[in-house]
Amino acid sequence: MQKERPVYLDIHKIRLPIPGIVSIFHRFSGVALFICIPLFLWLFSGTLSHESAFDTYYALVQNPLVKCILFLLLLAYVYHSLAGVRFLLLDIHKGTELKTARASAKAVIVCAIVLTVIIYGACLLS
Repeated sequence: MQKERPVYLDIHKIRLPIPGIVSIFHRFSGVALFICIPLFLWLFSGTLSHESAFDTYYALVQNPLVKCILFLLLLAYVYHSLAGVRFLLLDIHKGTELKTARASAKAVIVCAIVLTVIIYGACLLS
């Protein structure tokens, strides 16, 4: 006979493990990147049309709010890529042990933040 497990339906009492958090944010980042495809296409097509349009978009990107949004989108892209590689490895049964899964989930988060800061910093310095 199976042991009765408690059921917690209160969202504030549910504690999701770190691999679950990585999975959920992988989905969120994918949705955010998909939704932003028209924005990226608009910016890209506009910068290629005329020199004055490029200057307009360049001025737009200098806005601190736009810089913050672009930083978050870069973070989403890097995070989604790293988490995607992690999930591909999990699909071939690499890193499925509990300890390894937790370590790889933490590594994805840390590496995504570090790589994003490095890439963003390199873009600001160039």
